[in-house]
Amino acid sequence: MESTRQQDRGTGELAAATPGGRSAALPYLNLLVTMVMFGSAFASSKVVVGEMPHEVAAALRFGGGGLLLILLAVLLRRRSRPIGTAAVRAGLAGLLGVTGYNIFFFWGLSLAPSLDGSVIVPVLSPVLTTASLILLRREKASWTRITGLAVGALGAVVFFLGIGGQPAGSTRLAGDLVFVAGAACWAAYSILSKSLLAGIDPLRATAWGTSVGGLALIALAVPGMAETQWQTVSGTAWANVVFLAVGPTAVAYLFYYRGLRSVSPSSATVMMFSVPVFGSFFSTVFLGESFTGVQLAGTLVMLAGALFAVAGPMLPARRPAPGRAPEGAARGEREPA
Repeated sequence: MESTRQQDRGTGELAAATPGGRSAALPYLNLLVTMVMFGSAFASSKVVVGEMPHEVAAALRFGGGGLLLILLAVLLRRRSRPIGTAAVRAGLAGLLGVTGYNIFFFWGLSLAPSLDGSVIVPVLSPVLTTASLILLRREKASWTRITGLAVGALGAVVFFLGIGGQPAGSTRLAGDLVFVAGAACWAAYSILSKSLLAGIDPLRATAWGTSVGGLALIALAVPGMAETQWQTVSGTAWANVVFLAVGPTAVAYLFYYRGLRSVSPSSATVMMFSVPVFGSFFSTVFLGESFTGVQLAGTLVMLAGALFAVAGPMLPARRPAPGRAPEGAARGEREPA
């Protein structure tokens, strides 16, 4: 009997130590899958934009991805809660994280190497997320984090200086600046989606958000679709379209939503430091792209600064009253950062 009571206490302690009885590492594993998929998307999308307008490429990727997620949500409808009026909030998140971000993502790929995007977007997104949270007074930063932001910005300047040796007429610098705009859009999405998606089933939220964002991309791509020479699009490009719809879209966005529900926006974006590794690998192996020496130095400086900026000590801007638990703590949730 005593042994049984001890086992029960041990089980209870384990459940208390892990929200909902699940491993605390699970959200980060979800995010890691997302980052592998995101890393592969740069090289794969570059192949597609080489054969069709970037607006059309974005519409095909997220039109297909949204359809797959809707089908998955229907098949698993008994295992998830109805979304109800929260569909509006999920749609708004989709317009920002799908439509807004991917306008810049595919536009940048049409102008610059995928290798540049695989560094700029995932490295600057955490920096911009952290800076925004500080400016909005939702986090208080230590000098370590402030120094990290400054070093990250310096690294970005060095990275862009490394493009100076490009031939006349090169669009690489313009493309890299478009990638910066994409990073800013993703940072805004990471911050706002934390509150927009609160309490929504992750699969249904992903399906609604991706579908709404995909429909907006399709509407924007109508003129480009009429001008596309469909008969010239290769089988390789179509294979990449299918891969983008399934992996970096349906799978990646679902896992990102699942991870973001359990960790703060700045903590979630720390995982993006792995994207340059995956993205550089795919771009180098499959497309033969490469950095200049100055760009590589700038990349290392950016990574170091971003790591300090995001991982440095910080305190929430508002603290709960003494003796009062933060809202959601009883459910094992963390407060939005």
